[in-house]
Amino acid sequence: MAVNKVPVLKRCRSLGLEPGYLGYDKKSKRNLQRSNKKVSEYGLQLREKQKAKFIYGVLEKPFHNYYVKADRMKGMTGANLMTMLESRLDNVVFRLGFARTRREARQVVGHKFVTVNGRVINIPSYQVKAGDVVAIKESKRGIQRFKDITEVTGGRLVPEWLDLDAEKFQGTVKELPAREQIDVPVDEMLIVELYSK
Repeated sequence: MAVNKVPVLKRCRSLGLEPGYLGYDKKSKRNLQRSNKKVSEYGLQLREKQKAKFIYGVLEKPFHNYYVKADRMKGMTGANLMTMLESRLDNVVFRLGFARTRREARQVVGHKFVTVNGRVINIPSYQVKAGDVVAIKESKRGIQRFKDITEVTGGRLVPEWLDLDAEKFQGTVKELPAREQIDVPVDEMLIVELYSK
């Protein structure tokens, strides 16, 4: 399996992205200023695609597959793409505060700590649907790791499309997110322009 091993802060700096969007401590950000070098139209489009791939931890081939599916769906392709990325299981686990970062959320899912509607799912790219109940397995709730995680993520705002029950370590997907509810600094229209060439 391919893994991106580029240091997170270095990658954030190259994309002009704040580490806070990835769940990392905002204090850890250093100088994120990019050079004043003029970037071509293609360069801007490519950077937006790289940003989206990096934020959600998706490699090129699966990302392209998401784009193809989004293009076939009704509505705006860019908004569909962002909704699909946002409704990945690892992202939902991160948004509910069961992991400090999306990378950690991916690991939590991969280690079979997460159930969807009572069934253990260990596929980070699993697409949740409206009405799904995402929870941490009962046998894993008491371990020190989750106590540490909830200390850090306790003050994090849960998006309005999710409903969190912190005591039961579970959340419900009220609806799939609309583009306005996704706070990721990506211009998805540039990604659509890039792929439609």
